[in-house]
Amino acid sequence: MPSVKNPNGPSKNRLANRALGAKMERRKKSEANRNKIAKTDAMRGARPGLAPTSGPNAPLSKKKAKKLEKRIAHALRRKMAAEGEVVMKGERALPPGRDELVGDVEVAEDDKPEGVDMETEKIE
Repeated sequence: MPSVKNPNGPSKNRLANRALGAKMERRKKSEANRNKIAKTDAMRGARPGLAPTSGPNAPLSKKKAKKLEKRIAHALRRKMAAEGEVVMKGERALPPGRDELVGDVEVAEDDKPEGVDMETEKIE
């Protein structure tokens, strides 16, 4: 029987190219698993240490970050107003157990250590 190649099979070049393509795919998958980068993010330019340039995982611009922060703060204010936790601007409520407010520091008589003068205490 003569050793003639099957004319209907793929050529050697095509087989080699298919193997090379499969090898590159395996390499890309293993890199993605090692660095835990999603395929969609990798398609958008994400690499180890680099965020994608678009999509949901892209970093926010400073302008958008400020706007988002304002929206969140406003939503919190609305939520507090709905719950009735709004504090008047002119008033400062004392925490429980406080007797008086001195400057920016709350002072209560029961917070001071007994028998120890604060000026003569040594801190080491």
